[in-house]
Amino acid sequence: MEKKLREAQTGIAGESCAVDDEVVAAAAAAARRAKATGKHAIAAFDFDGTSLDGNSPVMLVKHLAKLRMLNPTVLLRIGLWAAAYKLRLPQNEAWVRGLVFRAFAGKPKAEVDAFLHDFYDECVAPHVREQARQAMDAWHEQGVSVICVSATFEPIIERAMRDLPFDYQISTRMKVNYDGTYACEVDGVPVEGDRKMIELRRFANAKWGEGGWELAASYGDHHSDRALLAGAKQGFAVCPDRPLGRTARERGYQVLEW
Repeated sequence: MEKKLREAQTGIAGESCAVDDEVVAAAAAAARRAKATGKHAIAAFDFDGTSLDGNSPVMLVKHLAKLRMLNPTVLLRIGLWAAAYKLRLPQNEAWVRGLVFRAFAGKPKAEVDAFLHDFYDECVAPHVREQARQAMDAWHEQGVSVICVSATFEPIIERAMRDLPFDYQISTRMKVNYDGTYACEVDGVPVEGDRKMIELRRFANAKWGEGGWELAASYGDHHSDRALLAGAKQGFAVCPDRPLGRTARERGYQVLEW
């Protein structure tokens, strides 16, 4: 079985992508624990920077700017927010998502979702990491559910579920007005930072019952993913930023250079 997983094909003619040995071993161990304990095993994957070589919200802003769907003042405010974020200054995650969705003000949800699905196909899909796809397949081979936990917009992840083998997704949802149009406001809170583990726990408790599941593995690339990785039996730091790299060394997480 392990040999089969390591030799999984990418689906591209004449090309293969070996699954990391650490992933294969962790998946096999999770399957054994699930059989022994009766708990449902989960592998959680962050999307941007982990499953994807890039950042889908950043790609979206650039796409909207190219199509002139955001006015220059809004783009400037988003740019200033991004600069502060890179400096690791406290930022309002919901506020900036509301700014991005000004591009869709007054437009029906179905129309916007279709636009974001097309955006995924055109701009995001080419940057999906094949190594992430193969890792997800390896977990599936062992009967482990794969969940995407992401701060990006829900329609983007919904489209990604037709491209990547996610069983479930938890992502940022925007409010819908009474007339079926999108509001420029997050519904609840963004699935960002520590919120990822909170929302994952809420989802899993509702799906499999409290105490009826185990987070076998978590994959993340950014220091804001620390809580998600800390909540798992095995953490995988994918091309980690410097702070997460330090945490990975301190806590013994596997570092994957995808």
